[in-house]
Amino acid sequence: MPLAFIRLAWRARHSFAYMHHIPERLGFGYDKPIQQGSIWIHAVSVGETRAAQPLIEAYLARGETILLTHMTLNGRRTGRQLFGKEIAARQIHQVYLPYDLCWSVENFLKSFKPKLGLFMETEAWPTVVFRCADLRLPLFLVNARLSERSARRVNRFGKAGRALFQAFKGILAQTDFDAQRYRSLGVRNVSIVGNLKFDVPLDPQLVAQGQLWQQDLHASNRMMVCAASTRDGEEAIILKAWKDLLSSNTFELAPLLCIVPRHPERFTEVADQIQAAGLAFRRRSEWTGIPKDCSSVDVILGDSMGEMPMYYSAADLVLMGGSLLPFGGQNLIEACAAGCPVLLGEHTYNFQQAALDALTAGAAKRIQGDLLLGDSIALMEALKNLLLNTAELGKMSAAAKAYSIEHQGATKRILVDLEQQNFSLS
Repeated sequence: MPLAFIRLAWRARHSFAYMHHIPERLGFGYDKPIQQGSIWIHAVSVGETRAAQPLIEAYLARGETILLTHMTLNGRRTGRQLFGKEIAARQIHQVYLPYDLCWSVENFLKSFKPKLGLFMETEAWPTVVFRCADLRLPLFLVNARLSERSARRVNRFGKAGRALFQAFKGILAQTDFDAQRYRSLGVRNVSIVGNLKFDVPLDPQLVAQGQLWQQDLHASNRMMVCAASTRDGEEAIILKAWKDLLSSNTFELAPLLCIVPRHPERFTEVADQIQAAGLAFRRRSEWTGIPKDCSSVDVILGDSMGEMPMYYSAADLVLMGGSLLPFGGQNLIEACAAGCPVLLGEHTYNFQQAALDALTAGAAKRIQGDLLLGDSIALMEALKNLLLNTAELGKMSAAAKAYSIEHQGATKRILVDLEQQNFSLS
């Protein structure tokens, strides 16, 4: 407990909002009146909250009330951004999931008494899961994924680790790979429903903004690469490759790089790295709307939240963060939905099936080279080859759109699966 609060205080250096709603993290202090008997959807952070959007909307359309829980500040902010009206109308009650302590979990469950629990993707807190099983509260892991690395980690805990996932009422997995790994842990009720992220709609206003930005750039004969959701250590490789690309004098007008770090608390750190690299840059936060002139800029720092559809729609190519170094990769589906070709590093185990399918469909390409050793030359060559081949980029863009449409439908499959298991809530 002391370490948990020290961690919150440390994060509060960047935003004091980390210190808000502290009682909720202990299972108390909820706004009254509390809506009991809701469908409980737990989405730990930003990605899970966005993925849950079509499922939440489907249940709201059926007249259900939602208990929406998070663990992170950015997850909570994303939930409020997506469902502000519904939260204000009390159709959605948004709180933090309490720390996994017996008394905090007990008070949380007694306060809300949900009728069904749906945990998104990978979340499995032992006290919560086992207590729900004791109370016969049906708890499902939906949009579930489990990498080989995570499966090995669970197996290190022996029976205790396997029992945790066996305690779920059922697991609705994204892919056959994920389903096989859950079954190897002894979970019996596993079904394959696809990935909810294919069903998440792109904000049309942000898409339109991005398209205007792209038109402005193309009118000046410039192309843009978006390095999306980059992680610590990746920016150094990307910036070195970008400097080499610009100094190669290959392009009549130099392309523009847009770096969007995964974590907002790293915006200033990445800005310092860009400056140290000697590249001219601007922050997204320095303007409103679409920048009219980027002619003297090498790099845009995407220091904003919730604008990825705009960045993807403005870009000619996406370099997917988290895949250059062994972080497992970030979500490439949203980029494909925007019709943007994707360049991947070696490390995509968190999105194994999605990455394989995108590569097979021609929507993505893999960098050939060991970036773990700082091989920025391989990255530079991959960027240069694609940016010089506009016909290939056009084919990849069409393939990306087709790929994203082909894999939609997970929301309906999840609802049908739950109904077939006698959890029809309509």
